[in-house]
Amino acid sequence: MSWQGSDPAQLEGDVAVCGIPYRIVRLLGHGKGGYSYLAEHDGMRFVLKQIHHEPCDYYVFGDKIAAEERDYARLCAAGVRIPRLIALDRDAERLVKEYADGPTIAETIEAEGSAEKYLPQVRAMAAQAQAAGLNIDYYPTNFVVQGGELVYVDYECNEYDERWDFEHWGLACWMPARGA
Repeated sequence: MSWQGSDPAQLEGDVAVCGIPYRIVRLLGHGKGGYSYLAEHDGMRFVLKQIHHEPCDYYVFGDKIAAEERDYARLCAAGVRIPRLIALDRDAERLVKEYADGPTIAETIEAEGSAEKYLPQVRAMAAQAQAAGLNIDYYPTNFVVQGGELVYVDYECNEYDERWDFEHWGLACWMPARGA
């Protein structure tokens, strides 16, 4: 199935990435850069991300697929725990990455009322990112708890700015009862 000319939120069936077919299972969610789907190939689960070009009032984009590749490399170099990039198809503006199986921090906050037990892990990630001159997107849907370990499932990162680091922005999202 081709995304060109269709609604990316409606991908279904088999979708090729670099010539490999992945069966779309369900939509996982979408953000500023694309739609992420749970997909399967050869009995294994992956995340297939389809880049979109919907307008965003508060963010300026360049080449989104190049940014995904660049940000993946920067996060790997920084040592931030992220899913491995499996494939990147520039022409179709799709990528495939490992699937981190577990609840998001947003789901953890909803179910348990708090994500406080994961604060040491996210703070360690924040320190790794900051040491590399980066901020990551601390929004709680971007973190999955897999086997007790926090995984940052988005590849988005930006140049470090204290206003957008974990203590100044992310903590308010993770601890909503405390406010901003």
